Amino acid sequence: MVDAKGRNMKCLTFFLMLPESVKSRSSKSSKAASPSGSSKLPPVCYEIITLKGKKKKKMAADIFPAKKSASGANSGSSGAVAVAASNATAAATATSTTVQQYQQQNLNNNNTIQNCNWQGLYSTIRERNSVMFNNELMADVHFLVGQPGGTERLPGHRYVLAVGSSVFHAMFYGELAENKGEIRIPDVEPAAFLAMLKYIYCDEIDLSADTVLATLYAAKKYIVPHLARACVNFLETSLSAKNACVLLSQSCLFEEPELTQRCWEVIDAQAELALRSEGFCDIDAQTLESILQRETLNTKELVVFEAALCWAEAECQRKEITLSIDNKRKVLGKAVYLIRIPTMALDDFANGAAQSGVLTLNETNDIFLWYTAAKKPELQFASEPRRGLSPQRCHRFQSCAYRSNQWRYRGRCDSIQFAVDKRVFIAGFGLYGSSCGSAEYSAKIELKRQGVLLGHNLTKYFSDGSSNTFPVWFEYPVQIEPDTFYTASVVLDGSELSYFGQEGVTEVQCGKVTYQFQCSSDSTNGTGVQGGQIPELIFYA
Repeated sequence: MVDAKGRNMKCLTFFLMLPESVKSRSSKSSKAASPSGSSKLPPVCYEIITLKGKKKKKMAADIFPAKKSASGANSGSSGAVAVAASNATAAATATSTTVQQYQQQNLNNNNTIQNCNWQGLYSTIRERNSVMFNNELMADVHFLVGQPGGTERLPGHRYVLAVGSSVFHAMFYGELAENKGEIRIPDVEPAAFLAMLKYIYCDEIDLSADTVLATLYAAKKYIVPHLARACVNFLETSLSAKNACVLLSQSCLFEEPELTQRCWEVIDAQAELALRSEGFCDIDAQTLESILQRETLNTKELVVFEAALCWAEAECQRKEITLSIDNKRKVLGKAVYLIRIPTMALDDFANGAAQSGVLTLNETNDIFLWYTAAKKPELQFASEPRRGLSPQRCHRFQSCAYRSNQWRYRGRCDSIQFAVDKRVFIAGFGLYGSSCGSAEYSAKIELKRQGVLLGHNLTKYFSDGSSNTFPVWFEYPVQIEPDTFYTASVVLDGSELSYFGQEGVTEVQCGKVTYQFQCSSDSTNGTGVQGGQIPELIFYA
């Protein structure tokens, strides 16, 4: 076949294959119209496709050839298998490389896809959906995220976003939906918004300590509850005395009661560390008041007073006012009366609060009279001591004993490992004392996790010759996470002979906390699960 320009063309004609019933009806009608049978129906042709002769287009049969018959397949089967295996390996390698390239591209803004058949590279809808993350391809909306000067333009796809968030659904498909090409979001950080988009598109949660609070804000704003829950879990696992006050403020803002409770547990048990942390100075005034009026803060009132002054200095800087004593008192406002100054030791008040300048002359005189006078003046300050926390004791031995040839101390270590099923705070150990009358011991106590020192103290305690245990305290309570073994150790120096525990148990229930014990390789003085020293762990829960 030759076209108008004299070029050779190939014709392919596709004929309609009619069902038998249609054929029979056509035959009958044909005979009725022409009894002699000379008139025939023309063949039914739907379309003629013309292909250029210079370049042959590969059809499906060329790419996937039909299997050979059994008689002719044996001779070339081994070669065909080898070729097929080679092709499959090459295809898999190419596909894997391309997928990795696309995944790497998705980390960059305005990613575009060059391969026209990228859909075939992914076997699941989740993988194909992930390709659209932060991708300009088919993007029908853009977000200008962040404050002016740090704004980023991020692409989005209305359908995907609406499926992942009810807020986006209302924004794009609700009754009041607006068909805007660009949407400004100045109150969300770009990194946090990208983390939320990654969850919506890829079903992946990518959190870091620097962005988790901002991501939680974004998840709350756009009602993405599973991402918000993951953020809260991340915060709970990274909770410590250093960030507890800041997280308390944020948890109240985001209305996360479980996180709020966890923050209070840390602040109560490790109050001195929490109040002296840098994060305490970053909290808002409402959170400051809630901490100052906390009944269970486990610290001296002088620490509370000094922390309030540090917060006042930071608040003056935030408000850009002169850093003076008068301004400190001004920014503290009525919160100063939540500090229980009359409950301080007299020396702490005389050398600290009385000379700070924050109190008025009348307040200082009245508080001195409160300490010394029989008829005490009325004070605006709370005068009842804080209740604090009551320490609990986990005792791991069922009995104790002493013998003339043991238990001896010559600079060797007594050690035991333990684990709990709930977060607790180890405040110290209960230790046995001399079995030969009253004596004084020097104790070096340590608490480790996988060889890392978490807490230690070098102190002394006096034993009265009884079989009682005597408390030895860490400088600060040590936070203990559940389902992880910790090593408690002590090196004693004192009377050669002391009481020791026996009939030890591997599991002890203390209120709502379960302790498990096992022997420690650090123990060189004989202490183990069945007997020895460190009969008690003193803790807050």
